[in-house]
Amino acid sequence: MSLNADGEIIHFDNVGLRYGTDREVLSDLSFTLYPGNFYFLTGASGAGKTSLLKLLYLAQRPSRGMIRMFGADAITLPRSRLPALRRRIGVVFQDFRLVPHLSAFDNVALPLRVSGIAERDLEKPVADILEWVGLAGRLDARPATLSGGEQQRVAIARALIGRPEMLVADEPTGNVDPEMAVKLLRLFEALNRQGTTIVVATHDVHLLQKVPDSLIMRLDKGRLSDPTGALRYPPRRATP
Repeated sequence: MSLNADGEIIHFDNVGLRYGTDREVLSDLSFTLYPGNFYFLTGASGAGKTSLLKLLYLAQRPSRGMIRMFGADAITLPRSRLPALRRRIGVVFQDFRLVPHLSAFDNVALPLRVSGIAERDLEKPVADILEWVGLAGRLDARPATLSGGEQQRVAIARALIGRPEMLVADEPTGNVDPEMAVKLLRLFEALNRQGTTIVVATHDVHLLQKVPDSLIMRLDKGRLSDPTGALRYPPRRATP
């Protein structure tokens, strides 16, 4: 893992974001995320959570300010180097974004195939990650035949197959029942214990108590508050 001297994984300095000529949807964001921590990003609908996540996984560039990721200036970085930076970040989308005509196995294998991994080298890791998320018996199932919770687990497996250093999840429990929501959080916790930095956006305040060691970042009308010291919390040692 390539980090700067302070051990930070992400650093925002006075970041703002606006779409077109509209007013800013995010304003004056300054914070640092450290490796090995579990962060909840919360706030009411329309607070700017999805916009902030887009900045975190480099789908959107800010209108102003500085963003440093893994020790690199993400704003001035040449576009040719952005794909390598993005591969260090796994993303779980709220709407899953599974390819409907592909099986669970092929959906998860897609990032490896795109990156040029040979078929003989991807079969075991894809099968292993699907077993880890509890879908060992559903490798050939297409998304339409899977429940909402199963589809979400396929999406999580696809986000993890490249072994990212940070996982960003946008309302990952929004389309599942409360029991499945807790199971999904346990998957994120297990991944976090292995050293992956987790950022979960949710509007469900009840979930915040389900991960005792989590840090909370709260967005209100595009600005961040810091109820648990998330923006200045030191790195947490991952469990081997």
